[in-house]
Amino acid sequence: MANTLVQDLIEAGIHFGQRSSGWNPKMAPYIYGKRNGIHIIDIKETVKGLLLAKKFIAKTVAEGKDVCFVGTKRQAKSVLETRVPDVKMHYVSERWLGGTLTNFRTIRLRLKRLDELDTIAANDNFASYSKKMESMLKREQKKISRNLSGIRNMDKLPGVMVVIDVKSETTALREARKLGIPTIALIDTDGDPEMVDIPIPGNDDSMRSIDVVLRELCLACAEGRSTREQNLAANARATEGNKPQGDGGMAGDGSAGGGDKPRRRSSRASFRADEPAATPANG
Repeated sequence: MANTLVQDLIEAGIHFGQRSSGWNPKMAPYIYGKRNGIHIIDIKETVKGLLLAKKFIAKTVAEGKDVCFVGTKRQAKSVLETRVPDVKMHYVSERWLGGTLTNFRTIRLRLKRLDELDTIAANDNFASYSKKMESMLKREQKKISRNLSGIRNMDKLPGVMVVIDVKSETTALREARKLGIPTIALIDTDGDPEMVDIPIPGNDDSMRSIDVVLRELCLACAEGRSTREQNLAANARATEGNKPQGDGGMAGDGSAGGGDKPRRRSSRASFRADEPAATPANG
C-alpha cells in the first residue's frame, strides 16, 4: 500500500517544486536537491507528512469533529468539489470570506437567508414578486450559494482545517490559528511551513498531485467517520443495556407481579418489628 502511494505521488509530479530563485529558506528541510533551476522535494518528507495528516484527521473525525477543506485556486477547486462531498465534510472552493470562522455567527445567518430564498424558489419560483425584486433575490441566492454552499451543513467550527497552497489561503490560516484550530497544508517550496501545524511538502500547482493528496485525506475522513458511527452505536447499546427493568408488579409490593421478591423494609422499621414488646412497670 505504501509503495502504491509513493508511486501515485511520483507519477502525479508532487516532487517538483518551484524555481530555486523564488524558494522559501524555511522549506530547506523538505528539499532533496535542485535540477535545472527547480527544487526537487524529498518524497520521503511528503509521505511522512501525508501519513501524519491522515492519522490526525481520522482521530479528529472519530472524536465527533469535522474537517474543512480550503482550496480556492483553479487547480484545487474542481478536486475539492468532487471528492469532499462524498465523505460529508465541508469545503471552500470559491473565495474565503473574511470572518468565515472568527465571525461564524454572521455566516450562519447568511446560510439561513439562503434557506429562506431556496424555500421561496421551491414554492413559487419568485412568481409572487415583481420582476425587479425577483432579479435581486435570484442574484442574492446565487451569490450566497456560490460562496458558502460548501459549508452549508457546517453548524459548528471544524476540528481541523486542510489548505491547498498556504500563500493563497493566508486569511483562512490566520483565522484558524486565532481560534486554535489545527491546520494541515499541501505546501510548495515557496511557502512558509511555520504557518501550519502539519505541512505536507509537495507540488500545489498540479491538479494530479492535489487529487492524490485529497484522495488520501478523504479516505482518512471516511475511516474516522466509520469509527465515529461505531462508537455511537456501541454507546447506544450500552445505554440501552443499563436501563432498569420493571418487575411487572406494583411498586413496593413483593407479592404482586414477580411474587418471589420479599417486601423491603427500612432498617429502622425492621428494628421496631423485631424488638420485644415492652413490659409494663409495676406500680
